[in-house]
Amino acid sequence: MKVSGKHWAVALLPLLMGVVAFFIVIGPRALDPQNIAWLESGDPATHYLGWVFFRHSPWTFPLGLNPSYGLELGSAVIFSDSNPLLALLFKPFSPWLPETFQYFGIWLLTCFVLQAWFAWKLLGLVTPSVVLRLLGAGLFLFSPPMFLRMGGHLSLAGHFLILAALYLALHPRVQKRRLAWGSLLAATALVHAYLLAMVALIWIADLAGRTIKNQLTRRTALIELLVLFLLVSLCCWQAGYFSIGDGIASGGFGLYRMNLLSVIDSSGWSLILPDLPEASGDYEGFNYLGLGTLLLAICAAVVLLRHTTDFGSSVRRLPILLWALIGLTLFALSNEIGVGLLNIHYPLPGIIVKLANIFRASGRMFWPVFYVIVFAVIFLVVRGNRPRTAVCLLALALFVQVVDTRNGWAGLRQSRMMVPAAEWPTMLHDPFWASAASHYANIRSLQPQNQPDTWLPLASYAATHGLKTDTAYLGRMSSTALEHAQQKAKRMLETGQYDPDSLYILNQNAMLEAVKSIHSETDLLARIDGLVVLAPGWKQCEQCLPVADEGRSMQLVPLIKLGQQQLFNYKTQHLAQGWSTPETWGTWSEGGEAEILLRVPPQARSIVIEALAFVLPMHLSQDVVFTINGVQAFSTHLTRLQGNRIEIPLTAAIHEAIARDTLMRIHVQLPDAISPKQLGLGEDRRVMGLGVKSLTVQ
Repeated sequence: MKVSGKHWAVALLPLLMGVVAFFIVIGPRALDPQNIAWLESGDPATHYLGWVFFRHSPWTFPLGLNPSYGLELGSAVIFSDSNPLLALLFKPFSPWLPETFQYFGIWLLTCFVLQAWFAWKLLGLVTPSVVLRLLGAGLFLFSPPMFLRMGGHLSLAGHFLILAALYLALHPRVQKRRLAWGSLLAATALVHAYLLAMVALIWIADLAGRTIKNQLTRRTALIELLVLFLLVSLCCWQAGYFSIGDGIASGGFGLYRMNLLSVIDSSGWSLILPDLPEASGDYEGFNYLGLGTLLLAICAAVVLLRHTTDFGSSVRRLPILLWALIGLTLFALSNEIGVGLLNIHYPLPGIIVKLANIFRASGRMFWPVFYVIVFAVIFLVVRGNRPRTAVCLLALALFVQVVDTRNGWAGLRQSRMMVPAAEWPTMLHDPFWASAASHYANIRSLQPQNQPDTWLPLASYAATHGLKTDTAYLGRMSSTALEHAQQKAKRMLETGQYDPDSLYILNQNAMLEAVKSIHSETDLLARIDGLVVLAPGWKQCEQCLPVADEGRSMQLVPLIKLGQQQLFNYKTQHLAQGWSTPETWGTWSEGGEAEILLRVPPQARSIVIEALAFVLPMHLSQDVVFTINGVQAFSTHLTRLQGNRIEIPLTAAIHEAIARDTLMRIHVQLPDAISPKQLGLGEDRRVMGLGVKSLTVQ
């Protein structure tokens, strides 16, 4: 009993290590199921919204379909990367869960704990030493590629699934083999397709290798192949993989590759090693080993040269797995091999490229090789040195790894430890939206597309009010369904006949067409909170809120009324040129010049702009010069990042120039604009000067 108790106490150590690492890197706030502040933007936002729509939708068959988020464009919970494993686990309890509930913090904690656990199990194949196994597990835990995914692609943080597959493949004899591999493959299929591809390849290599070595009979291997293939197919079917058909393949193979220098390229994650030049899509192939692991690799290379271990014979005993890892590496590199900024292309048949585009972000496929490298380095150091020496080397490597990579994970922690909130701020403040939610069943975008500019506030609005929407951000979307939806939208815009159960949000081109065909006697066409809204049948609805209709008089650049505040945290016609992609707070200028277009009332006396200035300790000021319709209007010298209030007076000369042109054209000159990259602050090449948050006409 004493031995058993001691064994269990020791087994808890890696689990405790995983918990401690989670609190160091992520922090406790993500564990609050009602805190969604850290999920507000980008990929985490669609992960969460996919779950919200899924939990409130009726059960379907297959179970993972999520028709409220995507409508006829095709959707399943797998394509919003909402982690079907947990979504299916929590959905039966949805009536008892709080209205705001997220499980992604629990998932990240699970990733840390199981990463440590399977690293511990894996290293148990190398040494029985508790200390060595714990130190080695720490190197697996502080994995930059895993941490990077925790910043955005949350399901892809499940690297423990890869470690589990490697453990099963490297273990000399696995009991209840089909149960172990079947459970792992089923769980992985319900987490993410990329991880499934990696784990499945390791399983196939293991199955083939053991069959060749006669550890399994051909009959046993064939039965396992068929049974587990059917199991994985069933899981994929229920998760919704097959719900979109022709939309599985995308584009980007060769762009989202792994650079050959990626294992030593810190990409800003190191305090010491430089950020090496790379191509635009190489971030998907981020596979930096970490300085601690790289230093340990030098020690491992010395051991390898001494030929004092059985490393070579161990590798030769696993030829199929070795070829699988080589194949993953070649796929990760793609047919556009990058060495820093140097690119080497070799042609591939079109059908091969099309198939490869199913897993277009091929740089991710190096992850199993990444962990095999870490395992091999630890194997050589442990087997090639005395235990005390190995302990010292691993302890030093782990210390360096944690300290050096802090340059990357400290930012991750900061983003996960933001002030908690149970709801997201919204740009939709007008009472119209609450009235519309009680009148329509759907909210749609014209033209339909994946991830339109305003997808986040509209999808959030739809989720909050129980509406269905095609305004979504999905990993894959049916191309045929999208084409049909766009053809239908074109017919509606030409005829002015719209679905009466749907509220439409129009982009610029759709608005120009809708103005020509709008049935103004029944339908509403108006700008509300900066969005162009088409509400079929609104004027015949007695319960609907009265709204000023623009109809056929609507113009491309909207009128800003006196006292009205125009926000710039989304794409708007006011920002004509010289502006970057909008962010949650507003929009940075991009380049040395920019232009703002306005229509203002004749009574306007000034324009007030709330702005950021790209000012840092190494770049102390920004000069900004405003010219309105060719008339010199205002200049200022900004010396602080936040809290800049710029008031531009509208003189008689400016009003006269506006009257001739009908539009106010504010030309912004930024002679001190500079990029973060020029200042040595990462790879951001945008030349930034002014960040506009809002504009008010007074």
